[in-house]
Amino acid sequence: MTDPARHLTIVTGASRGLGLALARQRLSPQGVLLCISRHTSDALAHAATEVGAHLEQWTQDLAQTAEAAERLERWLHSLHAPALDSATLINNAGVIPAIGPLNDCPAQDLAHALRVGLEAPMALTGAFLRATQAWVDAGWQGPRKVLNISSGLGRRAMAGQAPYCAAKAGLDHFSRCTALDEAQRPHGARVVSLAPGVIDTDMQVQLRAGDPARFPDRARFVGLKTGGLLTPPEAAATQVLAHLEHADFGQDVVADVRD
Repeated sequence: MTDPARHLTIVTGASRGLGLALARQRLSPQGVLLCISRHTSDALAHAATEVGAHLEQWTQDLAQTAEAAERLERWLHSLHAPALDSATLINNAGVIPAIGPLNDCPAQDLAHALRVGLEAPMALTGAFLRATQAWVDAGWQGPRKVLNISSGLGRRAMAGQAPYCAAKAGLDHFSRCTALDEAQRPHGARVVSLAPGVIDTDMQVQLRAGDPARFPDRARFVGLKTGGLLTPPEAAATQVLAHLEHADFGQDVVADVRD
């Protein structure tokens, strides 16, 4: 009888919303789960204990991108790769600064949104690929996947949302570039930037609270809520993880769960 597969999953922004739902669904007795967020989740820790899962939770400011990437790379190098059957990084964390025109966005808020939403995923992906490439060079043959949680707003412009839209558009395009790089390597990683649909999270609350004078699309987001058109985080996580497990994961680098 063969041993059960042992999968490594790393999730950012895992303390609430979609990230927390993704983390909950990746808990398993055979899995190793690392969650990187501003806060830890007691509920997630309790769930991990219940199922006997190996869970690590880091409190980490992802705006400190170099620190976060260096920490992740060191940790990955400390693992015993032959004991793992796969490795997956899910870049989920994102930030919406104050909603309104770009000229009303303080420079520090803009910088923070782009660091968390774009610079951190790029830095963490680089760290993940470097460390796991060292495993491959040493003979490890498991699949490596990077799943970037994008948004329809990365593909459709919206007034009052320049920082968030720009970060998500950048996420899509850096995924395309990285997928081309990895396609040149033997046993290269597969990379996807996935729009997860419209999810009932705190981010939606923030959008519905926007000033209509500065955010012309506010009524649309109010309508999504009142019309019952928002997907619960748990259902969205199930769809996202199903996409992750598709046999052709990575064939379409920029994708949408609704396609």
